Amino acid sequence: MSLEKRRAPGRLCFNWYRINVTIPDRIGSFDPTGSTIVFEVVVDDYAEIWVNGKLPVALGQTGGQLIKGFNAPNRVIVARNVRPGQQILLAIFGANGPLSNPPGNFIWVRSASLDFYRAARFEEAREWGGVITRKDAALDAIVSPSAKFEKLATGFSFTEGPVWVPRKDGMEGYLLFSVPNDNTIYRMTADGEASVFRTKSGYSGFDIGEYHQPGSNGLTLDRQGRLTIDQHGNRRVIRVEPRGNITVLADRYDGKQLNSPNDLVYKSDGSLYFTDPPFGLPKVFNDPRKELPFSGIYRVADGKVQLVASDLDAPNGLAFSPDEKYLYVDNWNEKNKIVMRYPVLPDGMLGKGTVFFDMTFVPGETALDGLKVDQQGNVYVCGPGGIWILSPEGKHLGTITPPEEAHNMAWGDEDGKSLYVTALSSIYRIRTNVAGIRP
Repeated sequence: MSLEKRRAPGRLCFNWYRINVTIPDRIGSFDPTGSTIVFEVVVDDYAEIWVNGKLPVALGQTGGQLIKGFNAPNRVIVARNVRPGQQILLAIFGANGPLSNPPGNFIWVRSASLDFYRAARFEEAREWGGVITRKDAALDAIVSPSAKFEKLATGFSFTEGPVWVPRKDGMEGYLLFSVPNDNTIYRMTADGEASVFRTKSGYSGFDIGEYHQPGSNGLTLDRQGRLTIDQHGNRRVIRVEPRGNITVLADRYDGKQLNSPNDLVYKSDGSLYFTDPPFGLPKVFNDPRKELPFSGIYRVADGKVQLVASDLDAPNGLAFSPDEKYLYVDNWNEKNKIVMRYPVLPDGMLGKGTVFFDMTFVPGETALDGLKVDQQGNVYVCGPGGIWILSPEGKHLGTITPPEEAHNMAWGDEDGKSLYVTALSSIYRIRTNVAGIRP
C-alpha cells in the first residue's frame, strides 16, 4: 500500500517549548529557599512536561506523560527544597491532532504557571513531652510509661489522614499526610524532612475560596501499594495509578453525589470501606450542595458502591479488628461521642452495630476523629483529651496525650511500632510496644 493511501485525513501539529528557570533570591517578599515547585500547563490537546531532560513519573502527581485532553491541566513537581541560583530546564511538548481535515491546525497553550509552596518549618526530632494517663496496668505492655512524643514537623494549618508508605526498591519508607485546609498532601521522612507530595489534593474547582477544608482527608494504600484518597472538595474517592493517572472509585450513591468522603480502610479481600459525613462542604449539614439525606458508611467492591450503614450522623474514623470480624467506626458529634462496632457479614455487608464505647460523658466540644487498631486488637481513638486506648473488650486502658490536639494517626517505620500522629499544626511520633495494623 502506498504512503498516500495510508495517510489519515487529519493534520498533526506539534511543537516544543523550553523554559530556563533560575530560582531568584526573593519573589517580592517571599523567600523561595527550601520550597517545592510545581509546574502546571494546559495545552490543547496533548502535553508532556520534561524536567531537566527527564519525563517525571511520580506517585501522587498527574504526570506529563499522560494524554489529558482538551483544556485539562498537567501538573508535575519540578523540584523540592530549592535554593536561590538553582537552574531548572523545563521542556513542554505540545501536540494537536484533530480528526477532521481543516485548512490549518494550531496548538493552544491556554495557561502555564509555576507555583512555589513554602517549606514547612521543621524542628529536629526530639523529646517534646506529652502525657500518658494510665487507667489500667495493661497499658504498660502497650505503651511504656516513659514513652515521649517527638515533634517532627510543624507550621501546618491542620493535619489529617496519615499513611505510611513502606520501603520499596531501595527507597526508604515515608509518611504521607493531608493538609485539607491547604488542598495539599505532604511527604515526610522518618527524620522529619517534609515536602509537598501532591497539590490540589482534594479539590480542583475555581470556587475554592468558599471551602474551609477543600483538600484531601483520609489516605490509605491498597494491596498493590496504590495510594487511595478521600477528596473533600471533589466529593469522591480516587486511586492513584502507578503512572500518575487516577481512577474514581466512588463519587455517587443511588445517583446522588457523595457528601465529602472522610476516612477509609481496605479489607484484605481488596474491598474498600469509607465514611461520608458532610464536613468538607462549606455549610456542612446545611449546605445546599448536599444531595444525600444521611451520612453513610460505604463499601466499594467489583466497581459497585454499597451502603453498609447509615445509623451515625457523622461517621468518621474506621478500622477493622485483626481478624476482620468487626468494623469499628467512631462519630464526630460532641453530643454523641460513641465508637460503634459492626459485625462483618460473609458478603462484606455489615450487621447491626452496637456501641463499643461511649465518651459522651467527657465534657468539651472535641468529638471523635481518627481510629486505628493494633495487632492485638486494641482500639485507638482520637477523642477528648488525647488518644484513648481501649482493649478488645471495650475497657479504657489509658490515654496518651500529645502537646497538641490529636486528629488522626498511622503506624510507621520498619517494625510498625511508631505511631505517627497528625495534630493541629504538627506531626508527632511515639513508640509503642505493639505493632499496628497497616495497609
